[in-house]
Amino acid sequence: MTTYLRECSVVFRRQIRMNLRNPAWVLIGIMQPVLYLVLFGPLLKPLVAQFDTGTTNAYTFLVPGLLVQLGMFGAFFAGFSLIGEWREGVIEAERVTPAARSALLVGRLWRDVLQLLVQALILVGLGYAIGMRGSVTGVVLGVVITLLVGGACAAASNALAMSTKDENVMAPVVNVVMMPILLLSGILLPMTLGAGWLQTISDFMPFRYIVDAARDAFTGDLGSSEVMWGTGWAVLIFALAMWWGASVFRRENA
Repeated sequence: MTTYLRECSVVFRRQIRMNLRNPAWVLIGIMQPVLYLVLFGPLLKPLVAQFDTGTTNAYTFLVPGLLVQLGMFGAFFAGFSLIGEWREGVIEAERVTPAARSALLVGRLWRDVLQLLVQALILVGLGYAIGMRGSVTGVVLGVVITLLVGGACAAASNALAMSTKDENVMAPVVNVVMMPILLLSGILLPMTLGAGWLQTISDFMPFRYIVDAARDAFTGDLGSSEVMWGTGWAVLIFALAMWWGASVFRRENA
């Protein structure tokens, strides 16, 4: 285990050095949810009392959804840099080392999760600054759920990148997956406002339960069924994505 962790840390340190050379990407990645928070939040203030979501604070409702959105959108594009590394021969060079092939994935995921944590803390801090009110324990749980979602999406993105090895193939696949998730998970507006058939479809969307779990956690309702279901889905999706990612990296070595 010590050897495996050392192998992961070697990959992690290299990835972090690459990020530190251009830290602007960390801030660019958070610009979309921050703009939603600053520009869309005020529009929700007169409406949020009608949502029946356990809070009348627009930002307490909006920030958890934006955290999940940040975890999904930021991490799903992690694989594009992996394609660039593969094209430059970096992946081949790493594969000829005695390092475990799954360590090549896990080291990169450490980088992605750390970057997501920094972005999530910035978003939460900004939320508090402009009026969000939330349980500290619930906010911590919401951030943990976000990291699980981000880790899952990053693992899936890396697996997809290694499977396609082409940005022109990967980009439309990511867009096709992300669009229904964004619209049907209730990130910006609760699905209870939609038509019955939309609510029925969203019932089969695991990310809807994850968003609901983050919102309930922020309001301090940590024992609700939504928190348990959403956390369970986040853990399950993370486990499946890790299995897929590790399988692809091992297969690439065969």
